[in-house]
Amino acid sequence: MPRGDKSAYTGKQKRMAEHIEEGYEKRGVSEDEAERRAWATVNKETGGGKKSGSGRGKAMNTQPSKTGGKRGGAASAQRPAALRSASARKAAATRTPEQRSASARKAAATRKRNAEAKKD
Repeated sequence: MPRGDKSAYTGKQKRMAEHIEEGYEKRGVSEDEAERRAWATVNKETGGGKKSGSGRGKAMNTQPSKTGGKRGGAASAQRPAALRSASARKAAATRTPEQRSASARKAAATRKRNAEAKKD
């Protein structure tokens, strides 16, 4: 099996890598670098190819994805409030009233769900 061959990966792992790669490309990372990072993340989370061998059936570790999300939020927090609010105004101007109300409903449902989970 040549280096970089993906035949030992399951369909789910390939889909995961594709989605992760798209996310990196959206953020401006080059295609090659995005692919490299995506497969590194899949390997870190799933322990590599799962189609054969003793590594099959191990639990996933989703910590790398969570770490990336936290870092993204931290980067936003570093920007001055004026820049963040200017960005928010620009984003709000491009959304339709239907999109805004759908977002509001979704946010309200999430807050409600979190409040109920907190009670338990």
